[in-house]
Amino acid sequence: MRDPVIRDFIAEASDGYPLSMRLISAEAPTVAVLVSSGTGFPKGFYDRFARHLAARGAVVLTYDFRGIAGSRPEDLAAMKMDYPDWGRLDMPAALDALIAAAPGLPVVHVGHSVGGHFLGFMPNHDRIARHAFVSVGSGYWGRHRRSYNPLELTFWLLYGPWSLMRHGYIKGGGLWAGTDLPRGVWETWRRWCLKEAYFLDELKDRLEPHHFESVTAPIRSWIFTDDPIATPVTSPLLLQVYPNAPREVVVRAPADYGAARIGHEGAFRRGLEPLWDEMFDWLVEPPAAAPS
Repeated sequence: MRDPVIRDFIAEASDGYPLSMRLISAEAPTVAVLVSSGTGFPKGFYDRFARHLAARGAVVLTYDFRGIAGSRPEDLAAMKMDYPDWGRLDMPAALDALIAAAPGLPVVHVGHSVGGHFLGFMPNHDRIARHAFVSVGSGYWGRHRRSYNPLELTFWLLYGPWSLMRHGYIKGGGLWAGTDLPRGVWETWRRWCLKEAYFLDELKDRLEPHHFESVTAPIRSWIFTDDPIATPVTSPLLLQVYPNAPREVVVRAPADYGAARIGHEGAFRRGLEPLWDEMFDWLVEPPAAAPS
């Protein structure tokens, strides 16, 4: 089989912000796949996954949220934005770019971590037929694995404030293994993660407008037994934000795929190709016939 065609380009969100995007495509694709990143993960993190799906006949679009990697401004400390802007502005722009690049193809979505949280902020979410969520669960620290609590509380209460004071943004490396994060992302994320309701209680006022109740496309959410964040407890708590979508949680162990570890980010690393095939098979599965 020929190598996939790869194209990097810039597309503007509706407010004019330039977003870095990457299209990885089979020669004659039959389905379009949008991949929405977890917080602090650059689009290149998903390259191997996207290439694998392209080899199965997909055209895949990955992208950097504003403030991240290729979509980072020159002066990150001066950047003004809020965390939900990723859902309201960036995800819709990425979807529009994918539809423009693959006209007429069915569109499905893979949301990693916050990429599944923000679906309900997208005004054009109805263009997507199915959603595969990966490691998606409530961010409230008190529901996470107890062994993980000291690390995340240190991040919220010590490292984050120190990094903002010193740099004006959350600097990657060390305690925070992701990319540099804008202040507006971290401050809202922290507010949510320190309260049990996460962001659900803000949907009735602070986070208006949104479209969570109008999401009706099926959602299947994959979580892993060694993930300290997205667990059999926190995943259903997050999914209740989509009350009108058919939704299902599937729990998998690393050993199911011959892996030693998956955790919160490992689902997209080398060696998890059987998982990728499982997700892709569900995404392209024909809809069930209506009863006669």
